[in-house]
Amino acid sequence: MTTMTQTSARFREFKMPDVGEGLTEAEILKWFVQPGDTVTDGQVVCEVETAKAAVELPIPFDGVVHELRFGEGTTVDVGQVIITVDVAPGTPEEAAAPVQEPVEAPAPAAPAADEPKGRTPVLVGYGVAESSTKRRPRKGAAPEAAAVAAAVQAELNGHGAPAAAEPEAPVTRPLAKPPVRKLAKDLGVDLASVVPTGKDGIITREDVHAAAAPAQAAAPAPVPAAEPVTAAADKAEATVSARETRIPIKGVRKAIAQAMVGSAFTAPHVTEFVTVDVTRTMKLVAELKEDKDMAGVRVNPLLIIAKALLVAIKRNPGVNAAWDEANQEIVQKHYVNLGIAAATPRGLIVPNIKDAHDKTLPQLAEALGELVATARDGKTSPAAMAGGTVTITNVGVFGVDTGTPILNPGESAILAVGAIKLQPWVHKGKVKPRQVTTLALSFDHRLVDGELGSKVLADVAAILEQPKRLITWA
Repeated sequence: MTTMTQTSARFREFKMPDVGEGLTEAEILKWFVQPGDTVTDGQVVCEVETAKAAVELPIPFDGVVHELRFGEGTTVDVGQVIITVDVAPGTPEEAAAPVQEPVEAPAPAAPAADEPKGRTPVLVGYGVAESSTKRRPRKGAAPEAAAVAAAVQAELNGHGAPAAAEPEAPVTRPLAKPPVRKLAKDLGVDLASVVPTGKDGIITREDVHAAAAPAQAAAPAPVPAAEPVTAAADKAEATVSARETRIPIKGVRKAIAQAMVGSAFTAPHVTEFVTVDVTRTMKLVAELKEDKDMAGVRVNPLLIIAKALLVAIKRNPGVNAAWDEANQEIVQKHYVNLGIAAATPRGLIVPNIKDAHDKTLPQLAEALGELVATARDGKTSPAAMAGGTVTITNVGVFGVDTGTPILNPGESAILAVGAIKLQPWVHKGKVKPRQVTTLALSFDHRLVDGELGSKVLADVAAILEQPKRLITWA
């Protein structure tokens, strides 16, 4: 605990927050900063994808990026540290970074054998080997420190002089931060051969690049040359022999799968269909586009369909409800948060328009425009997708007639709208070309009976066939 307190005096940790409602993990999509970059309070440092949406995370303090704990594409649990920031750059590390050893052991000569073997994680990079000193060596002091350590080791082994086969064990491990170690590994550079120029003998990225330059100019070393060849061989084998592609299930796709399976096997779905002449609705859309009150907002058939559904819900409020299995209750909603299913590059999401029942047609049009634009940009927040009551899915944009939509979890009804096509239709006793579409309403049969579901669907169809009903029924 004492070590953590001392550490926090200089290095601040930023943990993965719960950016949604009870989410437990998120995938790091992209880092906008790298170790050594200066950050300020409120600056966005990374973009993460939760089970609901992609979210940008701002850092809550100033400083210099010390370490990125996870790489892009990694799924991280909420509460895990994802980045550490040096909030007091320029302070000598010996004074700021405490030695990584138990507080309860004040004796300076703690037995090295009691410490764990290998590298010990500390504030910067990794600690020295188990037989080396705790104090970091100054530049140019490595040979002297190595000789002293070798002599001490020889005495412990009972020999008069250091054994020739053991010169490497007591030598201090090169000092470098984790990103620098990774860079050296990627470039095939042995850190032991790098001349450090950083403060207190720390190897910097520039040192690694400088060490890699001569090797690249001369001839590829055996180890670095083997890595790309192996990678190329593996890639070739996967391309030639692979007959399938495996994609990890995570993020939005994982959430969609879990939600759809849970909905399909929890709520008893019933789907009803109706084909309707929407010629008058299409004429209304054209007229509204010229209306000065609708200037600046997007007017399309979906706007009228959304308004028609809201009117149908007002006339049949029992469809706007949810089934509470835990409490064995039907929860009647006195508000409508209208969900609009949106296909995005990251998968299907269903943001909703809060209190859509209270909005005028221009306000509804503006809200729809903002919802669609935000979804396409991948900026939909988890809050925008929570609390929906009824959903519309416009499958007609893909050119299909209709479908049997699955309920959004927690909702009792979803309306699918098919493609609007010019078809032969009997109108006033004659067959004429008319604009026709097919609607499909899926509902939870535990709380929505066939009669109620049929009334809702019939009301939507009637309004689309005769839009003037919006005036009398709304």
